[in-house]
Amino acid sequence: MKTVSPIAWAVGALLAVPLLSGCASEQALRMSLSDRDREIQDLHLERTRIQEELVTTRNDREGLRRALQDAVDSLAEPPQAVEAAVTVVPRFPDLDAAGITYGRRGDHIVFSVPSAVTFGAGKAELTSAGKEALLLLGRRLTSEFNGAASFYVEGHTDSDPISKSKFESNRHLSLRRAMAVHGFLVTEGLIQDERFVLVGHGPYRPLAANDSDANKALNRRVEIVVHETGAD
Repeated sequence: MKTVSPIAWAVGALLAVPLLSGCASEQALRMSLSDRDREIQDLHLERTRIQEELVTTRNDREGLRRALQDAVDSLAEPPQAVEAAVTVVPRFPDLDAAGITYGRRGDHIVFSVPSAVTFGAGKAELTSAGKEALLLLGRRLTSEFNGAASFYVEGHTDSDPISKSKFESNRHLSLRRAMAVHGFLVTEGLIQDERFVLVGHGPYRPLAANDSDANKALNRRVEIVVHETGAD
């Protein structure tokens, strides 16, 4: 067996060192390039994510801007636009002259006929002035409301107990007065009977406290409450 001299071995080792060093450097370079490619890919992904967030933020900002502008525009509406949405009860000069008041209560128009106009104290027979007033009211009911509307005739009294009247209670008196108004509107006002509902509230739904003569007079009344189709 041939023996390699120490000198030859040393020379071979020195020649192998550059080769090994070159392989290590090439491997390190490949790893570095791979890491760089991964970093570049991660940066692309991060940029895409940021761009998507920017688009979403712009859209949200534009939506908020439009909502704010709509709110500002609604506050700046002219007063007449708001008033147009409010239902106004027309004026009836003939009823005003007859002492009949009217207005809107919730969804219903209410005509109120004071007992001082229609009845004597403690009575349920219509006076001449009461009949004239109800003729005017009957014309208005037929001209202002179509055949689908119904009329609730509701009698009211003050809280003074019955003393010199033939009626058992204020409830009975209020119902009889409602019946008298209803009967006149049917026979003389020529309004169909089936359109009416009669109610006698007695003293239980006052307009004012029964603590003075003036307030008691307000509470003694017959009301015609108009129920139009779709209002209930």
